[in-house]
Formats: sequence, C-alpha cells, structure tokens
Amino acid sequence: MLVDWGLVILLICFALYVTRKTRAVWLVRGYVLLLLLSSITRPLTILHQVLNAVVIGAAVALAVLFQPELRKLLEQLGRGDWFEFLPVLGKPSAASNSRRAENAIDELVQAVRELSQNRIGALIVLELEQPIDARIFTEPGVPIQGNLSKELLQTIFQPSTLLHDGAVLVKGDRLKAAGVILPMSDRVASRQLGTRHRAAMGITEQTRCLCIVVSEETGSISLAEAGRLERPLTSAQLRELLVKYLQPQLETGTMPVSWKGWTHRIVGSSRRLISVVRETLSKE
Repeated sequence: MLVDWGLVILLICFALYVTRKTRAVWLVRGYVLLLLLSSITRPLTILHQVLNAVVIGAAVALAVLFQPELRKLLEQLGRGDWFEFLPVLGKPSAASNSRRAENAIDELVQAVRELSQNRIGALIVLELEQPIDARIFTEPGVPIQGNLSKELLQTIFQPSTLLHDGAVLVKGDRLKAAGVILPMSDRVASRQLGTRHRAAMGITEQTRCLCIVVSEETGSISLAEAGRLERPLTSAQLRELLVKYLQPQLETGTMPVSWKGWTHRIVGSSRRLISVVRETLSKE
C-alpha cells in the first residue's frame, strides 16, 4: 500500500515538475485534484462514479489540447532522452544537442528552399555569439519567442502578412522577433542586389551574425557574413555553410569568440559612437 502511494506521489511530482513552466501546469494540478477526489470518495459509490467519469473526460480533453506536447514527450521517452526532463540530474546528452542542431538547420534550409521556389522574399538574421544590441536595428520588430519551424517562417514571409517586409531574428532553435528593420550598408552594391541584400550586408558589417536572403525577383539564395555576400547558393550549399557556422553553437550553447568577432564588435561600437557624435554636433 505504501509503495503504491509512493509511486503515485512520485508520478504526480514528476508531472508537476515537467509542466512547471508551461501553460499546462494549472490544468495538470486540476487533474491531479480530480484524481485525489476520485480516490478518497470510493466508499460513496455514486459520487465516485461521477468523479471517475469526469476524470476520464478530462484525460481525453488534455490529450486533445496538448497533443503536440504529448507527442514531444513520447518521442523523447522513446529516444531515451529522459534527463532532459530533469536537468538537475544532468545535462542533455551530446546526441540530443546534435539532434537539436540538425533539426534547427533543417527547418531553416527547408523554409528557405520553399520560399526560393515560390519566389517569396525573405530576410533571416542568425545570431552567433552574443545577442545583437537592439539599438543597431532601425526598428526592433515584434517579439515572437517561438520554436523555429519552417511553417512559422513561411507564414511570416507571406506577402499578405504585416511582418513580411522586415527580417526575422533567430537565436539557436528559437525565433526571437519578426518585422525587424535592419540598417543599410553604405557600400556600393551591384545593380542586381536589392534592399534586402543591402540590409543583410549592413547588419553583418556592424555585428557578428549571419543573414540569409531570398530574392523576391529571382528566388536566388544568398548568405551574408562580415559584410560579404555568398551568392547564388543552392539549398545544399546553404546547409553546408549553416552547419559550419551554427552547429558548434547549437550543440554547446556557445560559440568561441574569434578575432573576427572582436573586430566586428569594435567596428560596430566605433560606428555607433561616430553617429552619436555627428548627431550631437548637428544639434549644436
């Protein structure tokens, strides 16, 4: 009897711990309360039957409402990624981090490929080291804070949406913001390059990041890094470059700071300082 109750309490604690930072926590607590009421009312036959029916109905409702979360839970349990639910016992395995990295890159590449095929313009900024200072952006955009997926990217860049003209900001496997307006590059570019390409060059000149561009006119794919554009790229070539730049960061959560990264920081800070001085002098 004690073992039975002990296992039930452990299971309840596990469910509450896993859902503690999600929208499901209150529903789980309510469901646990129904289970306890159903258990202690066994001597009251009719009330117990009513509560038991409510418990079954609530279980079905929870399965419908949280189908994606339950699917993810079952997939992780099936893969053996049990420690992801209990980070206090250990960090996620290297294999798990590697899968996360590959999934994020695959979502990006698939979204870019389909946008290119449909000739839908897109601008995707990928943070590498430290978060990009929002003051660099002309407009910081709308916070999203969602999981990176090709469906979400394709939806944002549809011409009928309000955010399609700006860029999206991605960090790891999270989409942080959309509708971000980037600074333009002052460098003279080819006539074949449009506003998106100049914006991609501008942001990568001022800070350490990558920027993917999909041309609305031709559907060509470009990747900007350190103010330079690599174009045109196939989806396979884009994937190779993203693996080179992003996979170490996604697997470890950090990216070693190179001399190039420090150079970008110094140049970006100097440009911002010069712009502030010019504004001050113009006001005087």
